[in-house]
Amino acid sequence: MSKLESSVVFGTEDILMSLCNSVTKVLTVATQSQIHYSGMVQRINKTCLKPDIGCFVLFDGGFSGLVVINFSAQAAMEMYESYMLSMGMAKGDLASAHTADEVSNVMGELMNQIVGDFTGKVARELQTHITQNQPKMLVLNKQVMLSVDTNLEKPEVRRVTFYTSRNNIFYLELAIDRIEFIKLFDFEPQEAPDPDDLIDQAHAHAQSTQFAPPAPSDDSDDLLKSLGM
Repeated sequence: MSKLESSVVFGTEDILMSLCNSVTKVLTVATQSQIHYSGMVQRINKTCLKPDIGCFVLFDGGFSGLVVINFSAQAAMEMYESYMLSMGMAKGDLASAHTADEVSNVMGELMNQIVGDFTGKVARELQTHITQNQPKMLVLNKQVMLSVDTNLEKPEVRRVTFYTSRNNIFYLELAIDRIEFIKLFDFEPQEAPDPDDLIDQAHAHAQSTQFAPPAPSDDSDDLLKSLGM
């Protein structure tokens, strides 16, 4: 067997699992509650937006795909309330229905964080680059089939069931071309950046530039500028 044939292969199911782990990571941290997904995955033919809140996002670059998450009203309200309460909001100030714009905005922001975490892992672990569009969050009262130009030639579509800490259910659907990443040589994936370190570096840079002395002026340059030269 050649070295290429024996190399590690990262395929469609691995990409799906990486995405699912981003969902559980972001939502668990945001809501301060446990989110988990089923060990079984469904093969489906098409993605669709379903009631009560559907969200989709496209990504493109090293590979293309479509991610859809369908939340029931109960699941959306549970995560919305948990997230806002963990941010210090009073319960009396929260929206009371899943149809409120505030709920859609919060769920859209969480979706943005999920896909951002996923694209970061793709860059570090697969050494390729993908970009995402702004997630679209829609409140629905009926199912809507999605037919979006994602440049997929032979799409594979999967659905995964997720559970909240209160056993409310939501679903993730992924449409992606059949794809394999083959490891040509060993490398160490880059570590995920620490948000606290990035904030500290930004603060240090701001302080250093704030108190930096102004550069000395050059009289000859000033004279030439005054003469239009």
